Amino acid sequence: MAYTITDECINCGACDDSCPLGAIAEQGDVRVIDAEACTDCGACVDCCPVDCIKAP
Repeated sequence: MAYTITDECINCGACDDSCPLGAIAEQGDVRVIDAEACTDCGACVDCCPVDCIKAP
């Protein structure tokens, strides 16, 4: 199971650059993680300023 981004996302885009696989994309007013591309590396978790990326 992949990491998920909660409703608290402020769509700042900080997580985009941190993902080595490019598994994070903008969708509407928030960012989403492609579950098939995510390898649960956790690189996105540390860069999120509002702590909205949760472990599987």
